[in-house]
Amino acid sequence: MNRLIRAVDAASEWTGRFAAWVFFVVGFCIAYEVVMRYVFTAPTVWVDEVARIGQVWATYLAAAYVLKRREMITIGIAFREPGTTARKCADTLGLVVILLFCFVTVRYGFELWLRVAQRGHTTDTYLALPLWFTQASVWIGFLFLALQSVIEIVKIWRPRIASGAA
Repeated sequence: MNRLIRAVDAASEWTGRFAAWVFFVVGFCIAYEVVMRYVFTAPTVWVDEVARIGQVWATYLAAAYVLKRREMITIGIAFREPGTTARKCADTLGLVVILLFCFVTVRYGFELWLRVAQRGHTTDTYLALPLWFTQASVWIGFLFLALQSVIEIVKIWRPRIASGAA
């Protein structure tokens, strides 16, 4: 069990760090476009689409990392003490809601991705990139989020397993 927890945590760390670099590259591309457009009056045809696709991938890949770090929106008014049963139940309920949403998103996102990939659809832009590449970000990102949600539930109820003490 500890190996699984460490593997999912490591995957979430990696996707979060990768997403941060993708956001950096997106920012660089947008800065490049601003210079090209307003300094050289020679706008590009690729920056808008590449930046959009990068932002979509980075956002979905970062979700599991954010959950692992417990940086999602939390409300600490009712359950301030982390070790209480009420707090554990509230945290678990929140994670179960996330998990249910993930299951629905992964299922239908995968079906949509498969359909688009089989039909060979492309984006309606000058680059005409394969649409399956963008569609894959949804179900892959939510799959990572679902795995991290399960691990976080285990960590709530079995802190010794999560810390490696068991």
